[in-house]
Amino acid sequence: MASADLLRREEEFYASLFDSAKGGDAVKSRGQMIERKIEVLEDMATKVSNRRSRRWLNDRLLIELVPRLHVEEIKGLFAPPPWGEELPVSAFCRTSVGEWDAFRSIDMDVEARLMQQMKQSSTKQKNHVDRDELVALNSWHHIDRQTREAIKRNFLPDLLEMYEERVRTFIEDTSGKDMLVLNVQDPFQRLLLHGVCEFYNVSSTTTTTVRDGKLWKTTTIKKRSGTGAPSRITLVSFLRMKKNGSQ
Repeated sequence: MASADLLRREEEFYASLFDSAKGGDAVKSRGQMIERKIEVLEDMATKVSNRRSRRWLNDRLLIELVPRLHVEEIKGLFAPPPWGEELPVSAFCRTSVGEWDAFRSIDMDVEARLMQQMKQSSTKQKNHVDRDELVALNSWHHIDRQTREAIKRNFLPDLLEMYEERVRTFIEDTSGKDMLVLNVQDPFQRLLLHGVCEFYNVSSTTTTTVRDGKLWKTTTIKKRSGTGAPSRITLVSFLRMKKNGSQ
């Protein structure tokens, strides 16, 4: 157990280090006093046997080892928010009071009807998209396998879109035009044209004639009895969806 003499010596020595330093030697005196204080506390800690007294001396030693903190340093101990830095302003706080109150005080029945309407609208839109994708998928399977593989292997969106525009315009034409004639001489491009025609369910026939001593290819496109309105999803859009994993 610590003697009364040791405790009295420690109490007398434990004066304010910051008030004791005066004048120009403030920093120097403060540092010297801290060192002396630590030495005395360490010496006293080795001479006491009571656990409570040792703990008391150890606490005083730790206090001297840790310098006093400034306001900003103390504030930093409790960062991040809500203790340290100021909280960012939320979207609800930036909203005007009237608009937020109207949203917060909405009637429960009105809220339920609104949520149901949103759910039904989302379901209808999804079903509508699914139907369009199904039509495009069926149209894609109208194309023979060899042509499908050629289109996927060498995807030329600009050329396909040009052919699609011509064929779609022909299908939607109401002037009574019964055929569309295109002169495509490149064999692969002509294969793509036939694939586009099969996608939109129109017939396409290529004939060969001689022009100026050279073979000339002419593709004639006609509507079939089952030819309907063009698919909402074009062939190029369908292929991009398929490439991205939508199909």
